[in-house]
Amino acid sequence: MIVETGHFALVMALVVALVQATLPLIGAQRGNEAWMAMARPAAIAQMLFVSVSFGCLTYAYLTSDFSVLNVVNNSHSAKPLIYKISGVWGNHEGSMLLWVLILAVFGAAVAVFGANLPPTLKARVLGVQALVSVGFFLFVLFTSNPFERILPAPPDGHGLNPLLQDPGLAIHPPFLYLGYVGFSIAFSFAIAALIEGRVDAAWARWVRPWTLAAWMFLTAGIGLGSWWAYYELGWGGWWFWDPVENASFLPWLSGTALLHSAVVVEKRDTLKGWTVFLAIVTFSLSLLGAFLVRSGVLTSVHAFATDPARGVFILVLLLIVIGGSFALFAWRGPSLKASGLFLPVSREGSLLLNNLLLTTAAAVVLLGTLYPLFLDAIGGGKVSVGAPFFNAVFVPLMVPLLVAMAIGPLLPWKRGDLVAIFWRVQLVLGLTGAAVFLTWVFAADGPMFALLGMGLAAWLAVGTLFEIGERTRLFRASMAESGRRLRRVSRAAWGMTAAHFGVAVLVAGITASSAWTVESIQTMRPGETVQIAGYDFTFEGARDTRGPNYEAVTGTFTVTRDERPFTVLRPERRVYPVEGQQTTEAAIRSTFLGDLYAVIGEAEGADGAFVTRLYFNPLVPWIWAGLVIMCIGGVVSLSDRRHRVGAPSRRHRAQAVESPAAA
Repeated sequence: MIVETGHFALVMALVVALVQATLPLIGAQRGNEAWMAMARPAAIAQMLFVSVSFGCLTYAYLTSDFSVLNVVNNSHSAKPLIYKISGVWGNHEGSMLLWVLILAVFGAAVAVFGANLPPTLKARVLGVQALVSVGFFLFVLFTSNPFERILPAPPDGHGLNPLLQDPGLAIHPPFLYLGYVGFSIAFSFAIAALIEGRVDAAWARWVRPWTLAAWMFLTAGIGLGSWWAYYELGWGGWWFWDPVENASFLPWLSGTALLHSAVVVEKRDTLKGWTVFLAIVTFSLSLLGAFLVRSGVLTSVHAFATDPARGVFILVLLLIVIGGSFALFAWRGPSLKASGLFLPVSREGSLLLNNLLLTTAAAVVLLGTLYPLFLDAIGGGKVSVGAPFFNAVFVPLMVPLLVAMAIGPLLPWKRGDLVAIFWRVQLVLGLTGAAVFLTWVFAADGPMFALLGMGLAAWLAVGTLFEIGERTRLFRASMAESGRRLRRVSRAAWGMTAAHFGVAVLVAGITASSAWTVESIQTMRPGETVQIAGYDFTFEGARDTRGPNYEAVTGTFTVTRDERPFTVLRPERRVYPVEGQQTTEAAIRSTFLGDLYAVIGEAEGADGAFVTRLYFNPLVPWIWAGLVIMCIGGVVSLSDRRHRVGAPSRRHRAQAVESPAAA
């Protein structure tokens, strides 16, 4: 009965979404306040129905209800509790239910927290959001029903893909979907603005917090996925330019551009059409990622489904959403006139350069991802576009972007003097030169690009801190005055500083891990030692071990440095009997300067020898630290009251009219 309740609740959510997608939009067009007011309760009701549906599926997993086909295919009675829960979204059907749940949650959040939105805009935003939900409800109910029964019920299930039975993968998809789906709010605001034919500073202020929240969640989701690939797949790397990795990276790039573009709309009343265009592009790229993962056109450890029927359905949905939104933009976009003017050398100009570089980078990644698929589809044969292409084209675009990130916040709005700025940043230039020199002294064996990368990381880190010093007139005013100025720095400014500093830390980690990684692959017998980057790895042998639902071979490496004990690493090679699959569990010891990384492979001979892979990955922890700092910056910025209040409430506006002082 619980399962049927979940299915019924999903159908009711579709019915409510249909009401929300029609009456409020018609009411906004006709000026009917009663119909517009229906958007708020409908959005909340839709969220409640989907929550009940998701809860019922979760209950089926927790109780191992093997009369449900989805549970049979993705769970097992011996599976640990955390993976029974994560199994709910660790498959195509469950992940799509999570997708529509997050769509409904974001819609309900706008309904609840958007009290200051103009009624017509709010009705149109919630109506467009519901239109998107209707498409996905139909997709779930007609092609991906998570509540389908199987009779007779088998005694046990087939288990979850062992690669997904990991804490990182338990929380990676929800964060990723919060990012993907979060951009639907910016999309809904953009379509509503096109319908109304108006984009202003208030609109940008309403859009920014939703865009920022989505960007923050997507950053966390990509970081968690990269971290999982690093320690779970056992290949020593953290990014492979896999097509599905790229599918998540594309909306992040365009979403970052959207976030910066919205600032220009709010502050200077310009780049209106461009910002609306970016909102459409960003959500379209999120939908493209869903299509790639679920269409069967890709084979990847990240892919969920290979059913062509589902691929055709979501492709049609993709074409309707993207085609319809761009047609509306072509019709209504020219009416979005900008009033703000600026010179190329200005803060607006630096943000526009930021946008151009990010969107060009997104276009490069999109081309490299789709070109092999397109060529194969037209019979041109199979080609591989991998890391050499992306690194050769993507990385050069990031160099001017990083340079501009340090200079842009120092430029004034409307017009600036680039020469004067460079004179002001002499300290930054000097410290950057010192960082490059020290890199050359201590790591002279690395490639030349490593010097550039570390220099850019230092330039951005010092430049970001210098900008805070400029805000507070540090060393140019009294300490008391600087302290007062520091306390007046807004949370949004602190969030920007943290995010930019996080990017600098991330660039340093990427550069070092790409330039100075040390790798050694060999067959080792018990008692043999291999030296890696000044560390001695002694293989002590391997033994059979058992986990809750797997069997494993666990190797032991004693690591010493300068003949003193440093750590013990125990990598595993696991076999999951139910699923009949193997996984590699790397053993990692992180330090401030890098990771010691050990992997045990197949046995070689009868004398206890195993194939082993040993790495020293310099500054890899800085990659995760940089991503965490970026997310912290997003949280701090989101806590700024200006991001939580889109416009003054009616009560405050009334007080402002009555009070001469307020006027």
